[in-house]
Amino acid sequence: MEPLNREGSADRPRSAGAKQSGRVIVIGPYLRMRRGDADAQASDVVRDSEARLEEATGLARAIDLTVADTLIAPISQIRPATYLGKGKVEEITGLIAGHDIELVVMDCALSPIQQRNLEKAWNTKVLDRTGLILEIFGRRAKTKEGSLQVELAHLNYQRSRLVRSWTHLERQRGGFGFMGGPGETQIEADRRLIGDRITRLENELKKVQATRRLHRAGRQRVPYRVVALVGYTNAGKSTLFNRLTRADVQAADMLFATLDPTLRALSLPHGGKAMLSDTVGFISNLPTQLVAAFRATLEEVLEADIILHVRDISHEDAEAQERDVDTVLRQLGIDPDSGARILEVWNKIDRFDPEERENLRNIAARRPPERPCFLVSAVSGEGVNELLTAIEDRLAATRTTLDLSIDASDGAGISWLHRNAEVLNKELHEGRFDMTVRVDETKRDIVVSRFDAVPHVA
Repeated sequence: MEPLNREGSADRPRSAGAKQSGRVIVIGPYLRMRRGDADAQASDVVRDSEARLEEATGLARAIDLTVADTLIAPISQIRPATYLGKGKVEEITGLIAGHDIELVVMDCALSPIQQRNLEKAWNTKVLDRTGLILEIFGRRAKTKEGSLQVELAHLNYQRSRLVRSWTHLERQRGGFGFMGGPGETQIEADRRLIGDRITRLENELKKVQATRRLHRAGRQRVPYRVVALVGYTNAGKSTLFNRLTRADVQAADMLFATLDPTLRALSLPHGGKAMLSDTVGFISNLPTQLVAAFRATLEEVLEADIILHVRDISHEDAEAQERDVDTVLRQLGIDPDSGARILEVWNKIDRFDPEERENLRNIAARRPPERPCFLVSAVSGEGVNELLTAIEDRLAATRTTLDLSIDASDGAGISWLHRNAEVLNKELHEGRFDMTVRVDETKRDIVVSRFDAVPHVA
């Protein structure tokens, strides 16, 4: 997240007295809720300060930073120059000196000016929430697509931060010709280099999106339905993904353990097939540029027939996390209240005793039919069969089951049915195949007219 030098590498802001201990302090500068502030109390992002600070600390540890201290810094208003008040800035200066801190993590979005002023005041590097999440994403991206998206978000963030106080940014390069003028300052050169790289990345991502569209079109011809997992980071999506598909995707008790999208075949109880997609976890105050950069990845969610919203129901901030996920879904153009498409999965019920589980089941039973939820444990497998049955029923609700008979010599017709329908049963009798198929409503009339199919009678 530093400006580029002329060779394209990052210049690091090390002053003569800068520390190099690797120790970090995490600061939570959270606005106080004022009495009678109805807007603040109704806000979807209001959550416990301790839980917010714990999450920020987890983000820091996710990239192996050594957290020496944490501090909640309540503020009544945001200061344009330093975000914090003058007294709090001086107090933290003492903590930095006492703990030999090299990096300060601020759990908020800092403007470039605020970040620069805090670095000057504390004589150490400062990283805000957006920068911290970008660092994590940069570490976790494994595929070319993931790396491209991370770098694009990183450069868009970096471009707005070329307001540092380092002298190299003020140096000029000569103009052309005798009357060439003062030339180009280093900060202008950096911005131009970043702009050029962003353009190249956007063009490469367009190619990635085109490739994904081809893959998606191929799956639609098979045809396989797509089920996508979404949820707050560390809600247990990857563990559930492994349980449902018998895969071995990395699943760890850490924030953003999964970054790159993964698809695997999902076997349904009655022999049907679907594709299950595991996606990057969401988080509160997810930077807008990250949502935009990862839109190519999240297209799997946009195109999914069913979205499983996985929640860590054992977490103390489970309701706030649910609202944060809903916010990101809305940013993607998905209505989280669309019960026909979204199923809620309450994960980690193994952490509750029998009495608490029964209470959760009673709460789930009282939910409206259009917004069902399913209690599961991705670790033990409890409730997974019921979830699979619900997925199959939901997928079948938008499809028609038909019976037909086709001559065994009609290879083209049989091939067409396998490509465009889900073959549930196929038996050979006297040179003809008696078949039961399930088709989308868009292809129902074709099957009926071409193969004299009739509705299936159970």
